Amino acid sequence: MDGLLVIIICLCLIFLALSLKSFYNYLQSKAELREEIKEKTFIYDALEHKITRKDKIISKMLQYADDFSSMGQRINFFSENEDIQKKLMQAGFPYHLTVERFQGLKIFLMIVGLLIGGISLILRLPFAEVAVIIYPVAGFMGTILWLNQKAKNRQEELSFQLPDFLDTMSVTLQAGVGLDQALRDIVPYFEGPIKTEFGRFIQETDVGVPRAEGYRSLLDRNSSKEFQMLIKSLIQGEKLGVPISRTFKHQAGEMRKIKKEKIKEQAAKASPKVTLITTFIVMPSALALIGGLMAINLFNDNSNLFNIFK
Repeated sequence: MDGLLVIIICLCLIFLALSLKSFYNYLQSKAELREEIKEKTFIYDALEHKITRKDKIISKMLQYADDFSSMGQRINFFSENEDIQKKLMQAGFPYHLTVERFQGLKIFLMIVGLLIGGISLILRLPFAEVAVIIYPVAGFMGTILWLNQKAKNRQEELSFQLPDFLDTMSVTLQAGVGLDQALRDIVPYFEGPIKTEFGRFIQETDVGVPRAEGYRSLLDRNSSKEFQMLIKSLIQGEKLGVPISRTFKHQAGEMRKIKKEKIKEQAAKASPKVTLITTFIVMPSALALIGGLMAINLFNDNSNLFNIFK
């Protein structure tokens, strides 16, 4: 009887080991299949991103902003709904902001600024009388300026990434790959607005949106001159029958020239700024340091200026 129990236990252990091995092989095959699907297909997901602590804090704050959305739409100085919608599209809808939520966010930050100013007034902090006025205005206007800067930075990043993207597309198209397949193969390897905009374009064409309408959506969502030049060239090339690879190659060369000119322009603008800093900050500081050393040397009756360091 004891021998039978031992045999049963051994068989159970053997079957358990075989089942665990089969389950491990299943998990390994599943992971390999996912990687293969990920390499062969591109599924764009605008919501896919790593959630950080900063995102959690901002998401919590945006929940409170929803309570003031109706008030924000009535108090719309420098923030009409049409303008905010356009800026949100150009900024790529940061933190999944909507027009209503943004309108509530500016009122929420204005109230927060009013509370901070009131607390500083109660505690009699320096400049509290001015702070109780400045903080609410800063909360209101700062939100609008933040969105404008966000949209500007994203459009500049889009222009900056375009030449490399166009070169890659041109080489791929010259190899005989179609436009849609080339976009699917190349877009996943880029980050930022290039991936976002063309990924959305791929999604729209997949669900049956006409290509011309997809191009118009790209033009409406972005204000970058270089990007608009590219999309308009694609529309014109499609109408006239110009090879798309030639269009991409030509646009890449033109945009690299524009990029070089912008760098030269920024360098030329930086020179006067450096001169101003040198004139009004560095030189007065150096003169004050030398004058202070001379004064100390004079009062200490030192015949040599460098004796003060001994």
